[in-house]
Amino acid sequence: MLLGRSYFALRTVYRRASSVANSVSHKVKKCPTKTVMKAYIRTKNEERVDIQFQYVDSNLGLDRWFNFNRSLDDSVQQIKERIIANIDKACLKYKKRKLKKNPTGDMDEFKLDVEVMQNSEIIAPEVPCRKILTMPNVFIVVNGQSYHLDINPPTVKTLKLPNSIMAGYPVYPSKLEVEYCTVFDCEFLWFKTNELVDMAPEAHSETWIQVGTGFSYTTSNCDIGNWLKVKCIPKTSSKIGLPECAIASQVVEAGPGICPFEIRHNFTNKFVENDGFRVVTYNILADLYADSDYTRTVLHPYCPPYALAIDYRKQLILKELLGYKADIICLQEVDSKVFDADLKPIFSSYGFESEFSKKGGQVSEGMACIFNASKFQLVQSSSHIVAEELSSNPLVADLWVAVQKNENLSKRILERTTSCQLLVLESVFNAKRIVVANTHLYFHPDADHIRLLQSCVTLRLAQEMRNRQLDLGKEVSLLFCGDFNSCPGSGVFEMMTLQNIDCDNEAWSSKPDEAVIDLSLHNPIAMETACGTPPFTNYTSGFSGCLDYIFFEKSKFIVEQVVPLPSVEEVTQHCALPSIVFPSDHIALIADLKWV
Repeated sequence: MLLGRSYFALRTVYRRASSVANSVSHKVKKCPTKTVMKAYIRTKNEERVDIQFQYVDSNLGLDRWFNFNRSLDDSVQQIKERIIANIDKACLKYKKRKLKKNPTGDMDEFKLDVEVMQNSEIIAPEVPCRKILTMPNVFIVVNGQSYHLDINPPTVKTLKLPNSIMAGYPVYPSKLEVEYCTVFDCEFLWFKTNELVDMAPEAHSETWIQVGTGFSYTTSNCDIGNWLKVKCIPKTSSKIGLPECAIASQVVEAGPGICPFEIRHNFTNKFVENDGFRVVTYNILADLYADSDYTRTVLHPYCPPYALAIDYRKQLILKELLGYKADIICLQEVDSKVFDADLKPIFSSYGFESEFSKKGGQVSEGMACIFNASKFQLVQSSSHIVAEELSSNPLVADLWVAVQKNENLSKRILERTTSCQLLVLESVFNAKRIVVANTHLYFHPDADHIRLLQSCVTLRLAQEMRNRQLDLGKEVSLLFCGDFNSCPGSGVFEMMTLQNIDCDNEAWSSKPDEAVIDLSLHNPIAMETACGTPPFTNYTSGFSGCLDYIFFEKSKFIVEQVVPLPSVEEVTQHCALPSIVFPSDHIALIADLKWV
């Protein structure tokens, strides 16, 4: 049947597949015609096949794509009959339209001849489609026009541009799905026009001007008021598929002006030399928490709703992160959909690799570690739910014994979905390894004791990973980044920097009915915070303070540079964070470290 309800008819992408792209000349022995076009054949499963080709009849003014979804058990005769029926139906419409324009004209007799051939030999009508797909040099011939069967060519299944595009920010496909190739095998061309765009599938404008190439395109003020179009040409090393296009649903809009992070970019205008690296930690505020009535009316009522929307914020986040030219980026509150559709593909196009670790429970956010693949290679990566490790891992048996003494504490900490992410990275220049720990601790104000236990679990897991590298004879160091939800002077901060927590530390009784009794802690690795203790890394209308840190093994590194944080005046220009120029309620910490 005609593919009216199947894959091709359900596509939402805009496509104008030009005959130039399709009419590739093939030198096939005994080819029945001089000009050979392509019939695209896609085996959807073991039972069905999609057939797609472009038929042109200049006499009728007919130029359209025909799509068929057929059983692999259909015979050549059945396929021919379906092709004839569908093209004949379309031709009749065009002939009636032509006759309406010219009532005195003659309606020429139209006869459609279809054959399926191998080289110059007609294939018998009873041969099943399944067998045809295994035969070389097979053609569908329609009224003398030959279509060479291209089996499972590189294909763009879904292509879409974001709803919000601002001048001065990178734009890239918000949805892109390819088949029989990879995204980064594809070629991308970017165009713009200032004329009103017809969004109909067959719409075409000759006023499109090419403005860029590559997976992303960074817009400028010259693009304001223009529509953007991206053309994706799917490729492999041996095949080129049918191009697909997507047109933005809105014109390019003006951006928010100069953002404070752009001032910080003045300190990061080039990558660090190979004897060191730049590290960023940043809680980017998950859409899961920003996109709610409670957030808009209670938590951040001072921030315009459009500036809380992820389509707006992720443009700022990506521009900010790319401009830091970092080698290791630890992110918290990363929506899984933002990681998959935005962070991973964009950073991959710039030569970075990335790992995502989801929090426990039903939430769809977690942590991401993105690293410069030209400077580091991934040795191993793991993700851990802290509560599960606490109750089962022998490394933290002393902690679990203490927790079990208090039923209220045990219940509360086991309900937490806090997780940690661990990576081992190796420098491609000196073979030195770094264990990178990334976490986001429990937030509640009365939970210093829980955060102290959570950080200790993560730290021991990281130290165990570090020890295993030492056992392998590797030179290794520790880097611990994240949103610790702990201010300077807290138990977490003391354990990381002073190395010891006594059993009478006030953090153990931050909530009296959950107090931790008779537990002392020791951190065997002397660590320091790369960015010191700034007045704030989180600034909302109800709270400001230093919650985020880059802790590093201080015998292994020296701090070469700390990128200055925005001033109080900058963060309060629009009341508090987030705002139209700050995409999160946290501020990124950036430091350059050098191996000793």
